[in-house]
Amino acid sequence: MRLFYKLGSALSLVLLLGVASCHPRREAVDLLVTNATVYTVDSAFSKAQAFAVREGRFVAVGSTADLQGRYQAAQTVDAGGQFIYPGFYDAHCHFYRYALGLRSANLVGASSWAETVSRLTQHRQQQPGAAWLTGRGWDQNDWPGQRFPTKDTLDVLFPNVPVLIIRVDGHAALVNQKALDLAGVTARTPISGGVIGRDAQGRLTGLLVDNAVKLVAGKIPEPSAPEAEAALLQGQQNCLAVGLTSLADAGLNKEDIDRMDGLQKAGKLHLRLYAMLNPTPENKAYYLPKGPFFSDNLTISSFKVYADGALGSRGASLLAPYTDRPAEKGFLLQHPDYYRALAKELAATKFQMNTHAIGDSSNRLLLDIYGAALGGQPDRRWRIEHAQVVSKQDIPKFGQYHIVPSVQPTHATSDMYWAGERLGPQRLQTAYAYQDLLKQYGQVALGSDFPVEDINPLYGYHAAVARQDAKNYPSGGFQMNNALTREQALRGMTTWAAHAAFEEKRKGQIKPGMLADFVVLKTDLLTAPKEQLRNAPVQQTWIGGKQVFGRK
Repeated sequence: MRLFYKLGSALSLVLLLGVASCHPRREAVDLLVTNATVYTVDSAFSKAQAFAVREGRFVAVGSTADLQGRYQAAQTVDAGGQFIYPGFYDAHCHFYRYALGLRSANLVGASSWAETVSRLTQHRQQQPGAAWLTGRGWDQNDWPGQRFPTKDTLDVLFPNVPVLIIRVDGHAALVNQKALDLAGVTARTPISGGVIGRDAQGRLTGLLVDNAVKLVAGKIPEPSAPEAEAALLQGQQNCLAVGLTSLADAGLNKEDIDRMDGLQKAGKLHLRLYAMLNPTPENKAYYLPKGPFFSDNLTISSFKVYADGALGSRGASLLAPYTDRPAEKGFLLQHPDYYRALAKELAATKFQMNTHAIGDSSNRLLLDIYGAALGGQPDRRWRIEHAQVVSKQDIPKFGQYHIVPSVQPTHATSDMYWAGERLGPQRLQTAYAYQDLLKQYGQVALGSDFPVEDINPLYGYHAAVARQDAKNYPSGGFQMNNALTREQALRGMTTWAAHAAFEEKRKGQIKPGMLADFVVLKTDLLTAPKEQLRNAPVQQTWIGGKQVFGRK
């Protein structure tokens, strides 16, 4: 009997183990997303149906059936066949400046100087007690005659309040006499790396270009802490609504970073930030001895430098004169020795040097300076921001010196109407040459430069692949030989943007170990007609496995 009892007990145990092996206990996770088309943007650009998230990171990616069998989730989301992508990463923007600028008059798209003034007047009526009247986004290239405005009308309408309105590219401004007086700017004020506008009689016109803008802008009072926080959180909501989860904020000081870092730690600012430092003596003294800083929410590993101005205001430094202004070639904002010294200083550290270079002359100068300073180091990921006009002989230097091209596709479609007038047909062929740059470095980091352009990253995606504007002009696309493929463009705004910030092991792909940042769309960006790409609405935005935006 004992023998049969032992055999029976053993058989029962085997049966129980067998049943348990058929129905293993499922592993606990925080989130399980199923029934989706998931573009992982991994090295194989593979697709999946589902993924699991624990403690803010992806832990598994695969089929719906497999993951449902393996995981028990605190929250399950049935995507209903929608399309999921890694969180969109803007590789070059000005988030802090954009957010604070939400308090200013919006002049983007004004079709004339008269409309610009009308918008400014309406804004003043809404904020009659503001110490300054500010605005942003005017573009004389969109007006009849394409002439720069003067301050005369502003002096008449606003004689007692200082006015400063920034051009769309951020490299020129128009101010009234009250603002000039407060800043102490006269016709005799010296300026280097900029222009103080004067008419034929030597009188101030109110136009300021590049370094001259700082003479007046520096007099505008800083917002209070509550005002800045409210603006930053409103700016964040705008970004989350278009699927942005990470931003490279180009040109910050310690106090700006501290403010946003504090909001992140308080759980109010969900956006992840790659902060490019202004190369001020104060910033260098504080950050260089500490070395680069990396966390899930904040990266501080670079300095943002300006080599020249913008093409639209003719501040871009060109090798040969502007086609439409034979006496002008643009200018550098600093002496070349400044850039050489800074490159040498940063090359001795682990910090990146990220330089704004628009014209072919500034691009040549900085590429050569980079090459000399780095001495063949292959993975320092120094960046040229914009790389807008690069001569044919200089394009190979991006590959030769291992320099990251950080470009903004909407600049091509915003400038294409008049860029040929500035550059002429020959130089235009090597402008906005994103595919040529990609072939050299193997990657391009894609951004928007907002608020110079719109914050929506899908505007850039559409511009990169279709090379067309909002009205799908031109019908065949602008210089399509330098268009990106859809896969390349999606990589540029996810994993390649992360690579440009030394973050590719944490961001930009949907795979185990990565931060669980993703966006949900009803649109398949890889197959939808080009006409549907620009305005495809983001349905949901998630950061760290938490939903931070949902369309109602």
